[in-house]
Amino acid sequence: MASTPTTVNATERNQKWFPIRGQIGIVSSLLLGLLCIAMVFGLWWFVTRGEIVEERLVSPHALPSPAETFASFQQLWFERQLTRNTLTTLYRVALGFALASVIGVPLGVLAGCFPPIKAFLMPLILFGRNIPIAALVPLSFFFFGIGDSQKIIFIFMATVAFVIADTATSIMNVGQQYLDTAYTVGANRWQTIIKVMVPLALPSVLDSLRLLFGLAFGYIMLAETIKLGSESGGLGHLISVSQRIGPRAHIYLIILIIPVVAFLIDRVLFAIQKGLFPHKYGGNGWLLGIFRLFVNGWGDVKSKVIRPSAPFDQLTLSTTSDYHAKPVHQKTPKFRKRRGDDDKEWRP
Repeated sequence: MASTPTTVNATERNQKWFPIRGQIGIVSSLLLGLLCIAMVFGLWWFVTRGEIVEERLVSPHALPSPAETFASFQQLWFERQLTRNTLTTLYRVALGFALASVIGVPLGVLAGCFPPIKAFLMPLILFGRNIPIAALVPLSFFFFGIGDSQKIIFIFMATVAFVIADTATSIMNVGQQYLDTAYTVGANRWQTIIKVMVPLALPSVLDSLRLLFGLAFGYIMLAETIKLGSESGGLGHLISVSQRIGPRAHIYLIILIIPVVAFLIDRVLFAIQKGLFPHKYGGNGWLLGIFRLFVNGWGDVKSKVIRPSAPFDQLTLSTTSDYHAKPVHQKTPKFRKRRGDDDKEWRP
């Protein structure tokens, strides 16, 4: 049955606005994002509108209006030291996640390269990825006290299994043709891992680490909201204090601040990725240029300190030419007779 022109035009419009895996412009993307934010704040204003408490759909004790919430920002900034507590939270997250990356990435590389190591680590990976995060809080308190070390170890315990698993997956996704090419040109096993598999998997590994850092930033709130003893500090601690003694508006302000800080950090990490891997993410590769300059400078220094050995083919050619240049009587190996014979030299 032939389609009518009206049906064809409707189909074209749908494909224009909602194409499957289609491209969308930057301006359109920003406008749609701003529209979503405006709708959320509009709904927030609607349920909290009115000067009289009884006229509101939601009590101001549970949800203050947007105006009331942002009016308390000055108190949160100065009296409760928002900047210091934000830096405290970032310090804990960065240190704990750095520890998880330093340990998890090498283990993930080994697990992705060698199936026996992957089978050995799989119980720990499954345990770490499926254990409830809240269950790790009392464990970290029992073993590491109530200070910053507890928060750092908590982030490590909560994320290291994900780092190992994602790194192993990135290594296993490297195409077999790259390994075959490396073996063809004479690379050994460790050269193939360090110079072929790791560089090819590194963009995917860093992309995974960037996303996991945002996850860790959310996990730290859980550890900081649980207060034991006299320890304090962090955005989670501010949420806990605001819940107990008020004002409740500070809770919503912190909830709004956390994604903004996480988004800014994510953009910084993405800029680093673009600087390192312009072939995948675009950009001018400024960080890659600095890295290459450092590597080349180290190579120059190393060549002046350590005398480089000639390549294998040059050694082979020089040895062969020296052998042919010698007289015939020097080329032939000399042997001696068995014990009991005279000591005169003889030739086979």
